[in-house]
Amino acid sequence: MAPMPTSHPITDAERELFRHTLATLAYRARKPLAGAPPDFSSFEAGRTTRMPGQILSHMCDLFDWALWMARGEQRWTDTKPAGWEQDCQRFYEALERLDTYIASAETLGRPVSMLFQGPVADALTHVGQLNMLRRMFGSPVRGENYARADITAGRAGAVQPPARVEFD
Repeated sequence: MAPMPTSHPITDAERELFRHTLATLAYRARKPLAGAPPDFSSFEAGRTTRMPGQILSHMCDLFDWALWMARGEQRWTDTKPAGWEQDCQRFYEALERLDTYIASAETLGRPVSMLFQGPVADALTHVGQLNMLRRMFGSPVRGENYARADITAGRAGAVQPPARVEFD
């Protein structure tokens, strides 16, 4: 297999859409992450199902990996859960670091499509898993019309605007 080129220019339109995607992920992740009951992190839905704390820790690893990919390197770390609140903070900090890099004038070390189809798409799946596990745990999050949400490129941290249109 031929080596992958080390520099991938990114258009302004790609940059804006990818940053909006990161902001969307941050906004959607807020639902299952915020206000989770203290013992939710270690909830065992089944013997072959990851616990929520393991999923969250993996999501943190995904965005550490994404930043390395954006810089043109291949590094993966499989970390153990540190605790729900610490990993929530780590997740949002990793998203913000990636967003800051994408917002810069740097070219990418991997195509933006690779960043999306790998770590970002995986994390979106995991947000859905956490929502489902919250419901199974007996602490469901309210549904929302995300098309009407106040999501803005560059807002990839833990501080997110309130929901506009929620439903049960």
